Amino acid sequence: MNTRPVISPDDIDAIDLADARLHAEYDLSEVWRHLRAHRPVYWHTPRESRPGFWVVSRYADAMTVYRGKDRFTTEGGNALATILTGGDSASGTMLAVTDGQRHAQIRNILMRAFSPRMLDEIKQALKVTVDRLLVEAIEKGPCDYAHDVSGNVPLGAICDLLAIPREDRRHLLDLTSHAWSSDYADAPYEDSWTAKNEILLYFSDLATTRRDGKHDDVVSLLASSRIDGEHLTDAELMANCYGLMIGGDETGRHAITGGLLALMENPDQWAALKKGEVDMSTAVEEVLRWTHPSLHGGRTVTGDVSIGGERFATGDAVSVWISSANFDGEVFADPDRFDLNRSPNKHLTFAFGSHFCLGHYLARLEIEAVLDGLQRLVADIEPLGPAQPIYSSILSGLQSLPVRLVPEPGATAAS
Repeated sequence: MNTRPVISPDDIDAIDLADARLHAEYDLSEVWRHLRAHRPVYWHTPRESRPGFWVVSRYADAMTVYRGKDRFTTEGGNALATILTGGDSASGTMLAVTDGQRHAQIRNILMRAFSPRMLDEIKQALKVTVDRLLVEAIEKGPCDYAHDVSGNVPLGAICDLLAIPREDRRHLLDLTSHAWSSDYADAPYEDSWTAKNEILLYFSDLATTRRDGKHDDVVSLLASSRIDGEHLTDAELMANCYGLMIGGDETGRHAITGGLLALMENPDQWAALKKGEVDMSTAVEEVLRWTHPSLHGGRTVTGDVSIGGERFATGDAVSVWISSANFDGEVFADPDRFDLNRSPNKHLTFAFGSHFCLGHYLARLEIEAVLDGLQRLVADIEPLGPAQPIYSSILSGLQSLPVRLVPEPGATAAS
């Protein structure tokens, strides 16, 4: 079902990996295969007004960057979109773009939010939510899976974790879906900027109501916690609520949509899922590897270092391409095969090391709930039109996936 033109390795020096249109409209698999084999650490020359940057395509080299916290920092931004345009305004306040002791202190606070009790409550609620969404999609007949199912799954999980009032949830999720991507190629930068700022302002207002310590949610946890006797600053409160909202929505949403497309394109794996021949937790990991909702991770070099025979200088921008490393044949046997029973499966979808994504808890629960619901409630999946990609240089996903979900006779939804 993938009809995107394949970019030839001969065109590597002409393409712009920081261009959202490239990732949405073209297939880069041959480019990545060539780079891993012949130019695993590659200098991407400047394009238009953007400076050049290093491209890391192999798994082993990606791990070297992720492990090298003494030579690489996220504080200049953790993606090309910010690194190449002057840095991230949330640097030093949001967990994802903060390093050192402050990163460890904020992460320790946020880890307390993902208690076994909270995760179990979310898991049970997700089962009911996903079943309801699938039944509604089945009854609708022709549906857009990306909107009718995937777009709504994270709604309950992340909003429950943050205790966001129900009347605000749809608006907030609409904002997150446009903070780092667009539904079309030439969306003005202002759309993304506006969405990000509206999310930040929303959490600024919400946090002021949660400093009394009377609520049991992540916003309240952040608002009431102290580090060295001092509350988190307002900037840290806003930025980390924003980070959780984006992280809790984007990975799960895009993996769920891409996972259904992969099942349609690989009928043997759909059959294995339906027959109960796959372990659900193992299947979740393959969906995450295959869909890689984050295209890349970004770092800035803080001290001269060599990787793959290339010398990085202090201040250089580095991009670690998850969309390539997750298909490295040195790590993954038959990497271009979608295999729900793949094990081991140490993909880099959530990065690695100190910046391993906290959103992994929710994403894994969400994907497992969807796979379980599909297995029990859906007999077949009929494609009704082409999948439409999002436009982003950071994220990989679909904005639209028209399908018909055929009901499994006699199946009963959870309640």
